[in-house]
Amino acid sequence: MTVHHNASLLDCPVTEFLDRLAAKQPAPGGGGAAAITAAMAAGLLGMAARFSTTQLVDATRRAAHADRIRTQVAALAEQDAKAYQAVLAAFALPREPDPQARRRQIQHSLQQAAQVPTQIAEIASNIATEAIDVAKKGNSNLRGDAFAAATLATAAARAAAELVRLNVELGNLDSDLAERAAQAADTAAQAMVAMGGS
Repeated sequence: MTVHHNASLLDCPVTEFLDRLAAKQPAPGGGGAAAITAAMAAGLLGMAARFSTTQLVDATRRAAHADRIRTQVAALAEQDAKAYQAVLAAFALPREPDPQARRRQIQHSLQQAAQVPTQIAEIASNIATEAIDVAKKGNSNLRGDAFAAATLATAAARAAAELVRLNVELGNLDSDLAERAAQAADTAAQAMVAMGGS
């Protein structure tokens, strides 16, 4: 499998992104996959909104919002990869002569690495709740697409929240980010339950 490490994740074909995801390299990993999954969900949400102009007076606004958050969350895939590389670099620092400086650098990098999936979880939660609303009120012919958007976004939020929890535990960080991400994942899951999903 030939993997081009220098190409931007957002500029490579889907098959190349999948190859990079499967390659024996640290990034992209779970955070990048969650971000791209959330971006796909936002794309489906935008499509469902665009086909719902008869049913939703604010369909155009909803579609434009979906486009903005799709771009925003997709960019987090690249940021997540960079944040994880910084974590690896911090762990690679020598333990001597200053183990405390190394520990501070590790904690700082883990804090940064936890912030990106927190953003992913929060954006994905927003996508999920909006998609459920469009599924309920929008064009019934696009209900399946809106429901797929909500399902993908919920999965992305849950995956991102778990990554935050792991980074917070590993770095013995303040639990605020983990709580925010968990709340976002719970909100998305509750929207799915209200719609009749799981």
